[in-house]
Amino acid sequence: MIEVQDLQKSYGFARALRGISFSVSKGEVVGFLGPNGAGKSTTMKILTGYLAPTGGRGVVNGHDVVAESLQVRECVGYLPESTPLYSEMRVDDYLAFVAEIRGVAAAKRSSKIGRAVELCGLGAVTGKNISELSKGYKQRVGLAQAIVHEPPVLILDEPTSGLDPNQIVEVRGLIERLGEEHTVVLSTHYLQEVEKTCTRVIIVHQGEIVADGTAAQLVSSRPEGALLLTIRGPEPEVLARLRALVSGADVGADADAVAVTERREGSVDYSVAVSSVDGQLPEAVVRQIVNAGWDLLALRREQASLEDVFRELTLTPTAEASRG
Repeated sequence: MIEVQDLQKSYGFARALRGISFSVSKGEVVGFLGPNGAGKSTTMKILTGYLAPTGGRGVVNGHDVVAESLQVRECVGYLPESTPLYSEMRVDDYLAFVAEIRGVAAAKRSSKIGRAVELCGLGAVTGKNISELSKGYKQRVGLAQAIVHEPPVLILDEPTSGLDPNQIVEVRGLIERLGEEHTVVLSTHYLQEVEKTCTRVIIVHQGEIVADGTAAQLVSSRPEGALLLTIRGPEPEVLARLRALVSGADVGADADAVAVTERREGSVDYSVAVSSVDGQLPEAVVRQIVNAGWDLLALRREQASLEDVFRELTLTPTAEASRG
């Protein structure tokens, strides 16, 4: 449904996109994730015909975004970061207006507007002026105008920006429903939004793609974290035993590999650094603690998260950006 090849965009000397390439298949819900200024909105605007690229090519539903801009706009529903609404209009009048300028046949407008109203949960406010609505409902109206002509592709730029937690959950649920019938590209910097709604994640940083895959794939690509233990036993002896175990592992452990992270009444939390953990160490720890007569209250591996992946990939300059 979407094919992007070496897409570039410059504003004078500033390079917003440095040659990104990706594709989106029919039925995918893709999260376009990145910090502010990463190039997310620029990509969305190019794919919807609002901006022309400096270089490279974008194709949406078989149409080139430059050579066939009008055809691209016909098959795309777009919700920009700032929702484009005429606040003095009633909701039903506004959707009828959008359906007309979108070329929806007069005989089909009522049914298509009704579908958009139902999907977006607007039945209770169709007779109200848009200016009277809460921000959450205004965002729903913005989504309704994006789908009223039933486009195969939806491009949503920061659809939950500025909403309160309850509104975010409502709009997130709506996007999940829309993903059942449309191919969706969702631009955001909210990690939870991506994890909850997207089948795939593309992380962009300083105009370059730095990761592409499912959330689970991106997390599993990072090394496992520390081994975390809660033990009831004499702290000096426990520390000595753990450090001896780590030193005996074939992993080049250093003196600081084992640390106390928290002391509680009756138990102590310990952390064994990831560089010191090999496949046999957890089993050896359990055996030593049991043999010593101490109580092992908890043992787990610290798991990486999508937030860890995001921070690791976006807190450092990309190779090309570092070259200027």
